[in-house]
Amino acid sequence: MKESPPIPRDVWVLGFVSLLMDASSELVHSLLPLFMVSSLGASAALVGLIEGTAEATALITKVFSGALSDYLGKRKALTVIGYGLGALSKPVFALAPSIGWVFGARFVDRVGKGIRGAPRDALIADLTPPEIRGAAFGLRQSLDTVGAFLGPILAVALMLAFAGDFKTVFGFAVIPAVLCVLLLTVGVREPAPAAPAQARVPIHWRTLSRLSGAYWRVVAVGGVFTLARFSEAFLVLRARHFGVPDAWAPAVFILMNVVYAATAYPAGKLADRGHQRTLLAAGMLALVAADAALAHAAGRPLLALGVALWGLHMGLTQGLLATMVAAAAPPELRGTAFGFFNLVSGVSMLAASGLAGLLWDRAGAPATFNAGAGLAAAAFLLLVLVPDARPK
Repeated sequence: MKESPPIPRDVWVLGFVSLLMDASSELVHSLLPLFMVSSLGASAALVGLIEGTAEATALITKVFSGALSDYLGKRKALTVIGYGLGALSKPVFALAPSIGWVFGARFVDRVGKGIRGAPRDALIADLTPPEIRGAAFGLRQSLDTVGAFLGPILAVALMLAFAGDFKTVFGFAVIPAVLCVLLLTVGVREPAPAAPAQARVPIHWRTLSRLSGAYWRVVAVGGVFTLARFSEAFLVLRARHFGVPDAWAPAVFILMNVVYAATAYPAGKLADRGHQRTLLAAGMLALVAADAALAHAAGRPLLALGVALWGLHMGLTQGLLATMVAAAAPPELRGTAFGFFNLVSGVSMLAASGLAGLLWDRAGAPATFNAGAGLAAAAFLLLVLVPDARPK
């Protein structure tokens, strides 16, 4: 059996770039729902609207940055700009006197994420041989998720050290964000483009006709699945129902991301061996189980199980969906393909988080998670009924 080539050095560096930014972002985001509710008086519906708009903005912005990276034949510059905006937003959280400031900072932060996401994913695909692409995306996702649980660990430690002073804790998020931008700037080399940049409008509807049916089937399944994945802010609010103190609320993100990090890379390796559809189905069923546990939890043990299953579903599906998009798109249109995939996902995320917040306020937390379980089950049925939903 031919030995697989090693994952390129630049992919490892991009993984550590993601680690640093996620540590910065999750230090803030693991506390932000509680800060908005307890300090600024926001309702669950408003939290859902802010979080849904923020995440949808990130996903929708990717359509433009991805297409622009294909047009320019360059990925790194856009990636640096995106991470730079994320770093610039972090001091604003520490200064925010009102919900408006929080919304503005979240918007800029997520615009930055949107600008960097599709070019970064396309850059990883450009750097990596096809036979180890699943492992490469899984590695980046795992390192990203290591940062996503280091951030909440720092949040707990700093909340305890500074007696629950949210704004002081938010100020520490600036440090890893700046380090992230420096590492990306000096540590990643961009390969030559797969094809010369063409003198055409960066985004044109005729471009879509060059994307295959296999690609659009991935988009359809991913869009329905994202409807079931409302913001993780609701996991933190659910923990609050069971008396988890504000200083310890980020432990929800720690547990979720430990499971996420532990499963993303092995899932990527399995995807390279041809188990993509099976893994995606397993991830959908894990989300159904997570929502059911969170809806019917009567205490912290079942709450913890639901959070862990949420992390499992993310580990099984997030890097996998990126691998499937990369496999289904021609190399010169990978940025565009990632962008339009995330456009559909962004619209779904906005609808999902808005609905979750309304259900929470009007019918209670169990109704929110029961609705999520139903939508995840619908995505599973779509995958079963459309057997060609994976790229060929």
